[in-house]
Amino acid sequence: MQRTHYCGALTKSDAGQPVLLCGWVHRRRDHGGLIFVDLRDREGFIQVVFNPENNQASYALAQEIRNEFVIRVKGQARLRPAGTENRQIPTGEVEVLASELVILNASKTPPFSIEEDVEASEGVRFRYRYLDLRRPGVQKTLITRHHLVRLIRQFLETSGFIEIETPVLTKSTPEGARDYLVPSRVNPGHFYALPQSPQLFKQILMVAGFDRYYQVARCFRDEDLRADRQPEFTQLDMEMSFVEREDILVLIEKLICKVFSELKGITLETPFPRMSYAQAMERYGTDKPDLRISMELAEVTPVVSGAGFRVFQEVIDQGGVVKGLCVPKAASWSRKEMDDLTREAQELGARGLAWIRVTDQGFDSPIVKFFPEQVLNDLRGTLQAASGDLMIFAADQPAVVNSVLSELRLRLARRTGGESSDSAGQDPASISTEQYRPVWILDFPLLEYDETEKRYVALHHPFTAPADEDVSALQSDPKNIRAKAYDLVVNGEELGGGSIRIHQLPLQSRMFDLLGIDPEEARDKFGFLLEALEYGTPPHGGIAIGLDRLAMILAGCDTIRDVIAFPKTQKAICLLTDAPSSVSDLQLKELKIQSKIPGES
Repeated sequence: MQRTHYCGALTKSDAGQPVLLCGWVHRRRDHGGLIFVDLRDREGFIQVVFNPENNQASYALAQEIRNEFVIRVKGQARLRPAGTENRQIPTGEVEVLASELVILNASKTPPFSIEEDVEASEGVRFRYRYLDLRRPGVQKTLITRHHLVRLIRQFLETSGFIEIETPVLTKSTPEGARDYLVPSRVNPGHFYALPQSPQLFKQILMVAGFDRYYQVARCFRDEDLRADRQPEFTQLDMEMSFVEREDILVLIEKLICKVFSELKGITLETPFPRMSYAQAMERYGTDKPDLRISMELAEVTPVVSGAGFRVFQEVIDQGGVVKGLCVPKAASWSRKEMDDLTREAQELGARGLAWIRVTDQGFDSPIVKFFPEQVLNDLRGTLQAASGDLMIFAADQPAVVNSVLSELRLRLARRTGGESSDSAGQDPASISTEQYRPVWILDFPLLEYDETEKRYVALHHPFTAPADEDVSALQSDPKNIRAKAYDLVVNGEELGGGSIRIHQLPLQSRMFDLLGIDPEEARDKFGFLLEALEYGTPPHGGIAIGLDRLAMILAGCDTIRDVIAFPKTQKAICLLTDAPSSVSDLQLKELKIQSKIPGES
């Protein structure tokens, strides 16, 4: 037997028991006559005491060990002497008096300390990821992720779902992000694609009669990376037959509530708030609103139109809008702070930023002179600004204004810290990392117009069903068709999304026609699905939850890289294995392909 206990599992109830432990030397302290070693494994730490009177050979060997040596210790658990307990760790009332020590492996000096607050760059940590993963906090995060997946499987098992795996080598159907392509050796000139999602296969499973399917699925997208993106990621993929939107929303709410209750000890109120896409864009400028922040955008175009301020009027005359945001208790900001905020808005794409301080004496701003007193009061009323608040304004096309003000809203809230305005007396511009505010975003547009390709594209994917009451206007008014789509957003992060699918061939064909996909192209890309729709496809819908993002939110991390065992950098590089890398000419020859980088001879 290699060991009898995990280091972090020992308690005072084990005192007097013989133990056999294995782990890494976290810290060694030589007190001249006694050697203390903090031994670490995935469950935590235990103090091991080497006393020459108990075993001279083990004591001598203990003088040789250093940090990160792998050792096995045999000894007896005992209570720590009175006054030496460490209340900061679960094992702080117990220690092990060693009687035997075996060095299983030595270790070079690590490039960084195996501590929580490690002073090492992300690049160095990812290069030595096996060392980074030894840090207790990182291990705790990945163990929490394990419990998350286990909990999800238990919930879905009791809810009648069947777990089914779908192919990883599949057909390229480039309607979203770029596919990762895999050349076929036995079919020269042909390529598989790694799945961006199991979308088509899970719909096929509904045709096959597996009316409640799920999968913890690996997905791949060749796209530019951000903090919440990786080239390969994991999602909880689900599909259900004979359901409507409400059935799926209620089921997911139960799942999310169970996860937060068991893993965070937090009770979320149900039903989750629901908001249309149009409402989200109007009030927050984004379809991923962070509801912990009470500040909201307000359109003031009608208020300032014709008021005489040329900068605003020129934008309005060109079809643009003017929106404002009230920043509580910010009227005291200096002119330099206002200039810095303006530059920040310009870096986000704004032409500029107008501002007005609200004070006990009235209004203060370089632009106040351009507005009648009634307009200023109307602006204050529209933005619900109190004395001591700051009103900021952006004027441009709607997409630009929403993008700029929604990002400024988040940045301003993050700077204040503290609790949410939901707590009595707290600053409504602040944000809490220990509060969770889920919201459903509904009634997305079915289509959006791509100016580059000069055609409509699906906002989600081409298999999303239009709202029943909008079907008649598919051809006559495509830009205003709403989709039976829904996104779950938590604290400004899109946690997942899904839709009710098109399950009848005539409607699916009309959808392809709207997207500029002719029948021949549709058969080439999606023929197997179209054929299946002719064999009794039931009404169905589903959702995919980003498992990495959910784990990130639960762990309080800033990026999904922190909850992935072996993440890639923002350039899609694995620093541990140096992937992607070149391959030999022989491998390329077997695949019947050539690689030529532009600029190389």
